[in-house]
Amino acid sequence: MPGGSVGLPAAMHLRFSPLSLIASAESGNSAGSTVQLLILLMIPLAMYFLLFRPQRKRVKDAQAMQSSLGIGDEVVLSSGIYGFITGEEGSLFWVEIDDDVQVRVAKAAIQGKVNSATDDAATGDTTDGKSGKKPSDPS
Repeated sequence: MPGGSVGLPAAMHLRFSPLSLIASAESGNSAGSTVQLLILLMIPLAMYFLLFRPQRKRVKDAQAMQSSLGIGDEVVLSSGIYGFITGEEGSLFWVEIDDDVQVRVAKAAIQGKVNSATDDAATGDTTDGKSGKKPSDPS
């Protein structure tokens, strides 16, 4: 048979052609395919709002905190070590972790500031940070 499939009648060949499949899909339920398309387009949008945007916000907050650090601030390092900033060299800080023990750390290694006296006054906390007692307690 010239131009047709071997072993199939001509009517069978025309019924399963790609053009007939496209035509049947267009005349079928187009609302279902539109919903599927909208769902596929919403996946990247959901990924942006659930993954990328919060991560970008955390990075921006960390950079703002690291740029606001100064000498005398009490900080916690990403390793869990607490200390006071005693000096600054470009992108490095000198952190005193004990009496006469100072380590040099990168700004990126500082995880956060520890609440200072100004933060306690803003929140209404009047206890000193070490013993948990109020300064006016006699004991």
